[in-house]
Amino acid sequence: MRFSCDTNELNASLSIVSRALAVRSPKPVLEGILFESCEEGLRLTCTDLALGIETTLAATVSEEGRAVLPGKLLCEIVRKLPGGNCDIAIGERMQATIRCASIRTTISGFDPVEYPELPQVAGESFSMPQNTLRDMIGRTLFAIAQDESRPILTGCLMEIGKSEMRVVALDGFRLALRREEIEGPEKDVSAVVGGKVLGDIAKILLDTQDSVSLCFSRSHVRLEIGPTHIVARLLEGEFIRYRQILPQEWQTRVTVDRAELGSAIDRASLIAREGKSNLVCFKVDGDLLDVTSNSETGDMEERIRVATEGKDLTIAFNVRYITDVLKALTDDQVVMRFNSNVSPCVICPTEGESYLYLVLPVRVFGA
Repeated sequence: MRFSCDTNELNASLSIVSRALAVRSPKPVLEGILFESCEEGLRLTCTDLALGIETTLAATVSEEGRAVLPGKLLCEIVRKLPGGNCDIAIGERMQATIRCASIRTTISGFDPVEYPELPQVAGESFSMPQNTLRDMIGRTLFAIAQDESRPILTGCLMEIGKSEMRVVALDGFRLALRREEIEGPEKDVSAVVGGKVLGDIAKILLDTQDSVSLCFSRSHVRLEIGPTHIVARLLEGEFIRYRQILPQEWQTRVTVDRAELGSAIDRASLIAREGKSNLVCFKVDGDLLDVTSNSETGDMEERIRVATEGKDLTIAFNVRYITDVLKALTDDQVVMRFNSNVSPCVICPTEGESYLYLVLPVRVFGA
Protein backbone atom coordinates (compact mmCIF):
# COMPACT_ATOMS: atom_id res chain seq x y z
CA MET A 1 0.00 0.00 0.00
CA ARG A 2 1.23 3.48 -0.84
CA PHE A 3 -0.37 6.90 -0.66
CA SER A 4 0.40 10.58 -0.25
CA CYS A 5 -1.70 13.27 1.41
CA ASP A 6 -1.54 16.65 3.10
CA THR A 7 0.18 16.35 6.49
CA ASN A 8 -2.22 18.73 8.25
CA GLU A 9 -5.28 16.91 6.90
CA LEU A 10 -3.82 13.57 7.98
CA ASN A 11 -3.10 14.96 11.43
CA ALA A 12 -6.70 16.24 11.74
CA SER A 13 -8.11 12.85 10.73
CA LEU A 14 -5.82 11.00 13.12
CA SER A 15 -6.93 13.31 15.94
CA ILE A 16 -10.55 12.33 15.28
CA VAL A 17 -10.20 8.54 15.02
CA SER A 18 -7.58 8.20 17.79
CA ARG A 19 -10.27 9.08 20.35
CA ALA A 20 -11.34 5.43 19.97
CA LEU A 21 -7.81 4.08 20.37
CA ALA A 22 -7.53 1.21 22.85
CA VAL A 23 -5.00 1.59 25.66
CA ARG A 24 -3.07 -1.45 26.93
CA SER A 25 -5.45 -3.82 25.17
CA PRO A 26 -4.96 -7.60 25.40
CA LYS A 27 -5.33 -7.46 21.59
CA PRO A 28 -2.36 -5.30 20.42
CA VAL A 29 -3.98 -4.74 17.01
CA LEU A 30 -6.63 -2.56 18.75
CA GLU A 31 -3.84 -0.15 19.66
CA GLY A 32 -3.48 0.51 15.95
CA ILE A 33 -5.33 2.52 13.29
CA LEU A 34 -6.63 0.76 10.19
CA PHE A 35 -5.76 2.40 6.84
CA GLU A 36 -7.73 1.41 3.74
CA SER A 37 -7.81 2.77 0.23
CA CYS A 38 -11.31 3.86 -0.87
CA GLU A 39 -13.13 6.01 -3.44
CA GLU A 40 -12.55 9.18 -1.39
CA GLY A 41 -8.86 8.37 -1.14
CA LEU A 42 -8.17 7.01 2.34
CA ARG A 43 -10.34 5.57 5.10
CA LEU A 44 -9.07 5.55 8.70
CA THR A 45 -10.74 3.35 11.36
CA CYS A 46 -10.10 3.02 15.07
CA THR A 47 -11.99 1.04 17.73
CA ASP A 48 -11.64 -0.12 21.32
CA LEU A 49 -14.77 -2.30 20.88
CA ALA A 50 -16.91 0.10 22.95
CA LEU A 51 -16.38 3.03 20.57
CA GLY A 52 -15.50 2.93 16.89
CA ILE A 53 -14.67 5.93 14.69
CA GLU A 54 -14.19 5.96 10.94
CA THR A 55 -13.34 8.93 8.73
CA THR A 56 -12.13 9.58 5.20
CA LEU A 57 -9.70 12.08 3.75
CA ALA A 58 -8.46 13.03 0.31
CA ALA A 59 -5.29 11.20 -0.69
CA THR A 60 -3.47 10.10 -3.82
CA VAL A 61 -3.30 6.31 -3.65
CA SER A 62 -0.65 4.80 -5.93
CA GLU A 63 -0.94 1.27 -4.49
CA GLU A 64 -4.24 0.15 -2.96
CA GLY A 65 -4.39 -2.00 0.16
CA ARG A 66 -5.03 -2.24 3.89
CA ALA A 67 -2.70 -1.85 6.86
CA VAL A 68 -2.81 -1.26 10.61
CA LEU A 69 -0.23 1.14 12.04
CA PRO A 70 0.51 1.77 15.75
CA GLY A 71 -1.88 4.57 16.67
CA LYS A 72 -0.20 6.47 19.48
CA LEU A 73 3.24 6.48 17.84
CA LEU A 74 1.89 7.41 14.41
CA CYS A 75 -0.13 10.32 15.83
CA GLU A 76 2.95 11.68 17.59
CA ILE A 77 5.10 11.32 14.47
CA VAL A 78 2.61 13.05 12.16
CA ARG A 79 1.93 15.80 14.70
CA LYS A 80 5.61 16.76 14.66
CA LEU A 81 6.01 16.75 10.88
CA PRO A 82 6.30 20.07 9.03
CA GLY A 83 3.43 21.15 6.78
CA GLY A 84 3.12 20.03 3.18
CA ASN A 85 2.75 16.61 1.61
CA CYS A 86 3.78 13.33 3.20
CA ASP A 87 4.23 9.96 1.50
CA ILE A 88 3.58 6.68 3.29
CA ALA A 89 4.59 3.32 1.80
CA ILE A 90 3.69 0.05 3.55
CA GLY A 91 5.33 -3.21 2.54
CA GLU A 92 4.05 -6.79 2.70
CA ARG A 93 5.56 -7.24 6.17
CA MET A 94 3.61 -4.20 7.40
CA GLN A 95 6.64 -1.95 7.77
CA ALA A 96 5.65 1.62 6.97
CA THR A 97 8.06 4.25 5.64
CA ILE A 98 6.92 7.84 6.20
CA ARG A 99 8.57 10.57 4.16
CA CYS A 100 7.94 14.31 4.55
CA ALA A 101 10.35 16.99 3.27
CA SER A 102 13.82 15.70 4.27
CA ILE A 103 12.44 13.42 7.03
CA ARG A 104 12.20 9.64 6.79
CA THR A 105 10.71 7.46 9.53
CA THR A 106 9.94 3.73 9.59
CA ILE A 107 7.51 1.97 11.94
CA SER A 108 6.19 -1.59 12.13
CA GLY A 109 2.47 -2.27 11.79
CA PHE A 110 0.02 -5.14 12.34
CA ASP A 111 -1.72 -7.61 10.06
CA PRO A 112 -5.07 -5.99 9.08
CA VAL A 113 -6.78 -9.40 8.90
CA GLU A 114 -7.07 -9.37 12.70
CA TYR A 115 -8.69 -5.93 12.85
CA PRO A 116 -12.41 -6.12 13.80
CA GLU A 117 -15.12 -4.57 11.64
CA LEU A 118 -17.34 -1.88 13.16
CA PRO A 119 -20.82 -3.18 14.10
CA GLN A 120 -23.65 -2.55 11.64
CA VAL A 121 -26.38 -0.38 13.18
CA ALA A 122 -29.80 -0.76 11.57
CA GLY A 123 -32.76 1.35 12.58
CA GLU A 124 -34.64 4.55 11.92
CA SER A 125 -32.38 7.59 11.75
CA PHE A 126 -32.99 11.27 12.38
CA SER A 127 -30.91 14.43 12.16
CA MET A 128 -30.32 17.48 14.33
CA PRO A 129 -27.85 20.40 14.40
CA GLN A 130 -24.39 19.47 15.63
CA ASN A 131 -24.22 22.42 18.02
CA THR A 132 -27.54 21.43 19.63
CA LEU A 133 -26.38 17.90 20.42
CA ARG A 134 -22.97 19.17 21.53
CA ASP A 135 -24.63 21.65 23.88
CA MET A 136 -27.01 19.05 25.35
CA ILE A 137 -24.12 16.69 26.09
CA GLY A 138 -21.83 19.39 27.49
CA ARG A 139 -24.46 20.75 29.87
CA THR A 140 -25.41 17.38 31.39
CA LEU A 141 -22.28 15.22 31.30
CA PHE A 142 -20.87 16.66 34.54
CA ALA A 143 -23.68 15.00 36.52
CA ILE A 144 -22.91 11.37 35.57
CA ALA A 145 -21.77 9.02 38.33
CA GLN A 146 -18.03 8.48 38.73
CA ASP A 147 -18.60 5.39 40.88
CA GLU A 148 -18.49 2.22 38.78
CA SER A 149 -20.65 0.33 41.31
CA ARG A 150 -23.73 1.38 39.28
CA PRO A 151 -22.46 1.31 35.68
CA ILE A 152 -25.75 2.50 34.17
CA LEU A 153 -25.35 5.86 35.94
CA THR A 154 -21.93 6.44 34.34
CA GLY A 155 -23.77 7.37 31.15
CA CYS A 156 -26.47 9.77 29.97
CA LEU A 157 -30.01 8.71 29.21
CA MET A 158 -31.21 9.85 25.77
CA GLU A 159 -34.96 9.95 25.24
CA ILE A 160 -36.02 10.84 21.72
CA GLY A 161 -39.60 11.32 20.56
CA LYS A 162 -41.16 12.71 17.40
CA SER A 163 -40.83 16.31 18.56
CA GLU A 164 -38.58 16.36 21.64
CA MET A 165 -35.24 15.05 22.78
CA ARG A 166 -34.09 14.79 26.39
CA VAL A 167 -30.62 14.11 27.76
CA VAL A 168 -30.51 13.16 31.45
CA ALA A 169 -27.61 12.48 33.81
CA LEU A 170 -27.67 11.80 37.55
CA ASP A 171 -25.33 10.43 40.19
CA GLY A 172 -27.54 10.12 43.28
CA PHE A 173 -26.76 13.64 44.56
CA ARG A 174 -27.82 15.74 41.57
CA LEU A 175 -29.63 15.51 38.27
CA ALA A 176 -29.13 17.38 34.99
CA LEU A 177 -31.79 17.46 32.26
CA ARG A 178 -31.79 19.29 28.94
CA ARG A 179 -34.72 19.42 26.50
CA GLU A 180 -34.76 20.43 22.83
CA GLU A 181 -37.44 20.42 20.17
CA ILE A 182 -36.37 18.29 17.20
CA GLU A 183 -37.83 16.35 14.29
CA GLY A 184 -37.33 12.90 15.72
CA PRO A 185 -37.96 9.34 14.52
CA GLU A 186 -41.41 7.77 14.16
CA LYS A 187 -40.75 5.37 17.06
CA ASP A 188 -39.62 6.65 20.46
CA VAL A 189 -36.05 5.85 21.47
CA SER A 190 -34.64 5.42 24.98
CA ALA A 191 -30.94 4.56 25.32
CA VAL A 192 -28.03 5.12 27.72
CA VAL A 193 -24.69 6.14 26.19
CA GLY A 194 -21.51 5.96 28.27
CA GLY A 195 -20.08 9.20 29.62
CA LYS A 196 -16.58 8.72 28.18
CA VAL A 197 -18.03 7.95 24.76
CA LEU A 198 -20.26 11.04 24.89
CA GLY A 199 -17.31 13.19 25.92
CA ASP A 200 -15.38 12.00 22.86
CA ILE A 201 -18.39 12.55 20.59
CA ALA A 202 -18.86 16.10 21.92
CA LYS A 203 -15.24 16.91 21.02
CA ILE A 204 -15.81 15.78 17.43
CA LEU A 205 -19.10 17.69 17.00
CA LEU A 206 -18.69 21.21 15.62
CA ASP A 207 -20.27 24.43 16.87
CA THR A 208 -22.33 24.70 13.70
CA GLN A 209 -25.87 24.22 12.41
CA ASP A 210 -24.63 21.44 10.11
CA SER A 211 -26.51 18.22 10.75
CA VAL A 212 -25.47 15.12 12.61
CA SER A 213 -27.44 11.95 11.85
CA LEU A 214 -28.21 9.49 14.66
CA CYS A 215 -29.45 5.91 14.43
CA PHE A 216 -30.13 3.62 17.41
CA SER A 217 -30.33 -0.17 17.53
CA ARG A 218 -30.90 -2.24 20.67
CA SER A 219 -27.17 -2.36 21.44
CA HIS A 220 -25.47 0.50 19.54
CA VAL A 221 -25.82 4.07 18.31
CA ARG A 222 -24.39 5.33 15.04
CA LEU A 223 -23.61 8.98 14.34
CA GLU A 224 -22.68 10.42 10.97
CA ILE A 225 -20.87 13.77 11.06
CA GLY A 226 -19.79 14.73 7.56
CA PRO A 227 -17.11 12.21 6.49
CA THR A 228 -16.90 10.77 10.01
CA HIS A 229 -18.94 7.80 11.22
CA ILE A 230 -19.09 6.89 14.92
CA VAL A 231 -20.45 3.63 16.36
CA ALA A 232 -20.80 3.32 20.14
CA ARG A 233 -22.01 0.47 22.31
CA LEU A 234 -24.93 1.36 24.60
CA LEU A 235 -24.85 0.68 28.34
CA GLU A 236 -27.00 -2.20 29.52
CA GLY A 237 -29.46 -1.98 32.40
CA GLU A 238 -32.42 0.07 33.52
CA PHE A 239 -31.89 3.77 34.17
CA ILE A 240 -33.44 5.33 37.27
CA ARG A 241 -37.03 6.48 36.70
CA TYR A 242 -36.02 10.06 37.11
CA ARG A 243 -39.45 11.56 36.42
CA GLN A 244 -40.68 10.16 39.73
CA ILE A 245 -38.12 12.15 41.72
CA LEU A 246 -38.78 15.54 40.09
CA PRO A 247 -40.77 17.76 42.50
CA GLN A 248 -44.06 18.93 40.98
CA GLU A 249 -44.77 21.62 43.58
CA TRP A 250 -42.75 24.20 45.50
CA GLN A 251 -43.03 26.22 48.72
CA THR A 252 -40.36 28.81 47.90
CA ARG A 253 -39.41 30.27 44.52
CA VAL A 254 -36.37 32.54 44.15
CA THR A 255 -35.41 34.37 40.95
CA VAL A 256 -31.77 35.43 41.04
CA ASP A 257 -29.10 36.90 38.78
CA ARG A 258 -27.01 33.91 37.70
CA ALA A 259 -23.67 35.73 37.45
CA GLU A 260 -24.15 37.46 40.81
CA LEU A 261 -25.03 34.19 42.54
CA GLY A 262 -22.12 32.42 40.85
CA SER A 263 -19.66 35.06 42.04
CA ALA A 264 -21.00 34.91 45.61
CA ILE A 265 -20.72 31.10 45.69
CA ASP A 266 -17.23 31.29 44.20
CA ARG A 267 -16.14 33.57 47.02
CA ALA A 268 -17.90 31.41 49.61
CA SER A 269 -16.10 28.34 48.30
CA LEU A 270 -12.75 29.84 49.36
CA ILE A 271 -13.81 29.39 52.97
CA ALA A 272 -15.95 26.28 52.44
CA ARG A 273 -13.11 24.26 50.93
CA GLU A 274 -11.07 24.75 54.11
CA GLY A 275 -13.66 22.76 56.06
CA LYS A 276 -14.43 19.06 56.04
CA SER A 277 -17.94 19.39 54.60
CA ASN A 278 -17.36 21.98 51.79
CA LEU A 279 -20.77 23.52 52.42
CA VAL A 280 -22.45 26.73 51.32
CA CYS A 281 -25.62 27.86 53.07
CA PHE A 282 -28.54 29.81 51.52
CA LYS A 283 -30.88 31.79 53.74
CA VAL A 284 -33.94 33.19 51.97
CA ASP A 285 -35.24 36.16 53.93
CA GLY A 286 -37.90 38.00 51.97
CA ASP A 287 -36.27 39.54 48.89
CA LEU A 288 -32.77 38.89 50.20
CA LEU A 289 -30.62 35.80 49.82
CA ASP A 290 -27.77 35.35 52.30
CA VAL A 291 -24.93 33.18 51.00
CA THR A 292 -22.70 31.99 53.86
CA SER A 293 -19.90 29.53 54.48
CA ASN A 294 -17.70 28.75 57.45
CA SER A 295 -14.87 26.49 58.51
CA GLU A 296 -12.20 26.29 61.18
CA THR A 297 -10.31 28.93 59.18
CA GLY A 298 -13.04 31.57 59.13
CA ASP A 299 -16.42 32.46 57.71
CA MET A 300 -17.98 34.46 54.87
CA GLU A 301 -21.35 36.10 54.33
CA GLU A 302 -22.76 37.88 51.28
CA ARG A 303 -26.23 39.28 50.70
CA ILE A 304 -27.93 39.27 47.27
CA ARG A 305 -31.20 40.94 46.30
CA VAL A 306 -33.64 38.45 44.74
CA ALA A 307 -37.31 38.11 43.82
CA THR A 308 -39.00 35.66 46.20
CA GLU A 309 -42.37 33.94 46.22
CA GLY A 310 -43.43 31.80 49.17
CA LYS A 311 -41.83 30.99 52.50
CA ASP A 312 -38.45 31.94 53.94
CA LEU A 313 -35.96 29.10 54.09
CA THR A 314 -32.46 28.10 55.21
CA ILE A 315 -30.76 25.29 53.30
CA ALA A 316 -27.20 24.01 52.74
CA PHE A 317 -25.47 22.35 49.78
CA ASN A 318 -22.16 20.90 48.76
CA VAL A 319 -20.66 23.96 47.08
CA ARG A 320 -19.31 21.96 44.11
CA TYR A 321 -22.73 20.66 43.10
CA ILE A 322 -24.23 24.16 42.92
CA THR A 323 -21.15 25.55 41.16
CA ASP A 324 -21.29 22.84 38.47
CA VAL A 325 -24.90 23.72 37.68
CA LEU A 326 -24.26 27.45 37.40
CA LYS A 327 -21.28 26.82 35.09
CA ALA A 328 -23.59 24.87 32.78
CA LEU A 329 -25.99 27.82 32.44
CA THR A 330 -25.85 30.98 30.34
CA ASP A 331 -29.17 32.68 31.23
CA ASP A 332 -29.00 36.10 32.85
CA GLN A 333 -31.49 35.01 35.51
CA VAL A 334 -32.43 31.58 36.87
CA VAL A 335 -35.09 30.26 39.19
CA MET A 336 -34.46 28.15 42.28
CA ARG A 337 -37.42 26.22 43.72
CA PHE A 338 -37.49 24.73 47.22
CA ASN A 339 -39.91 22.76 49.39
CA SER A 340 -37.93 22.33 52.64
CA ASN A 341 -34.35 22.30 53.89
CA VAL A 342 -34.16 18.52 53.34
CA SER A 343 -35.85 18.42 49.92
CA PRO A 344 -34.09 18.81 46.56
CA CYS A 345 -33.54 22.24 45.05
CA VAL A 346 -34.70 22.59 41.46
CA ILE A 347 -32.91 25.11 39.21
CA CYS A 348 -34.77 26.00 36.02
CA PRO A 349 -35.22 28.88 33.54
CA THR A 350 -37.49 31.83 34.28
CA GLU A 351 -39.54 30.83 31.22
CA GLY A 352 -39.94 27.57 29.35
CA GLU A 353 -38.65 24.08 30.14
CA SER A 354 -35.39 23.86 28.20
CA TYR A 355 -33.50 22.60 31.24
CA LEU A 356 -33.87 21.43 34.81
CA TYR A 357 -31.20 20.75 37.40
CA LEU A 358 -31.85 19.11 40.75
CA VAL A 359 -29.44 19.22 43.69
CA LEU A 360 -29.88 17.39 46.98
CA PRO A 361 -29.22 19.47 50.11
CA VAL A 362 -27.03 18.54 53.06
CA ARG A 363 -28.82 18.25 56.39
CA VAL A 364 -27.31 20.76 58.80
CA PHE A 365 -28.17 20.88 62.50
CA GLY A 366 -30.15 24.01 63.27
CA ALA A 367 -30.89 24.82 59.60
